[in-house]
Formats: sequence, C-alpha cells, structure tokens
Amino acid sequence: MGQLAQWRKQNWVRIGTDGRIKGPCGTSKDKKNPDRCLPKRKALGLSQSERATTARKKKRAGARGKTVVSNTRKAKVRNS
Repeated sequence: MGQLAQWRKQNWVRIGTDGRIKGPCGTSKDKKNPDRCLPKRKALGLSQSERATTARKKKRAGARGKTVVSNTRKAKVRNS
C-alpha cells in the first residue's frame, strides 16, 4: 500500500489546545497557525491533558513562525 493510501486510512483528526478532538484534520480556521493533527487511533490513546500538551506546543511554535513542529514524546506517531 502506498504512503498516501496508508495515511488516508488512519483517519486524522484535529486537536484543540484544550485537548479535545475538534473534527477532521485540515478544517482549522486559522490557516497561518493550524491546530495539531493526529491519527484518530493515536489521539484516542492519549489522555486529554497529553493531547492538550502537544497541541499547545504546536500553537506556541507556530506563533513564532515555525511550520513544522514535532510532537511530544507520548504523541509521536510511529509508522509500522
């Protein structure tokens, strides 16, 4: 299976800074500093505070102009 097909099967969701799942990835209103996206399965495997931590990290770095921000250690997505 190709990488794009594999990515689409993972059903990525948007995570708000409060740690709640906000909807599908790519639907953020703020295009300059979008929300953190994670595969749904990974997002549900994290606690709300762990999701909030990684989302805040992305928002903080995005406010300084960074476009690529790594996840926190617990939120890292491992491709198998």
